[in-house]
Amino acid sequence: MALRHAVLAALLDGEYSGYQLAKAFDISVANFWHALPQQLYAELARLEADGLVEGREVVQESRPNKRLFQVTDAGRAELERFAGAAPKPSSIRDDLLVKVQNADRIGTAPVIEQLEARATAAEAKIELLGKLLRNMRGDMDEEEYLLRGERIGGYLTCLRGLAFEQGHRDWCLRTADVLRKRKRTGSNRAER
Repeated sequence: MALRHAVLAALLDGEYSGYQLAKAFDISVANFWHALPQQLYAELARLEADGLVEGREVVQESRPNKRLFQVTDAGRAELERFAGAAPKPSSIRDDLLVKVQNADRIGTAPVIEQLEARATAAEAKIELLGKLLRNMRGDMDEEEYLLRGERIGGYLTCLRGLAFEQGHRDWCLRTADVLRKRKRTGSNRAER
């Protein structure tokens, strides 16, 4: 998936400024697609140049003017084309995994610290995603929301993000524990 499709999909909810889009990404899209605000602004400019979004300037008295963007018919057609295309297999590229793979050769102490920090970060995301899910559901329990909720896509992607973060946290904690135990027993060649 290209960033363009994530931006187009986010704009289906309505008209956003670049700033509002960055905030929306932080809340709803970040669990499956990371983008820096600068990347979003650049992508909005490309999408506008390609006719997939249109922008309009809003004059503000006490603040700088802002541009609001919305998806065009061509943008919707591009999203429909994208939705019909076969997905690429997902892959993992994570520098921490390179460190873990070689921990018994390079030493475990810094890797254990990084694993524990990553687990702490995952726990914070788990709490945030749980709160977001509860807010989306309102008074409904999850099964009722899944059957009758007005918009389900964001909820389902949030559930996937939650499962990912829970699995990531658990793996980091287990891996740190394994490396710590191996260090105590002298099983790591690099730390003998």
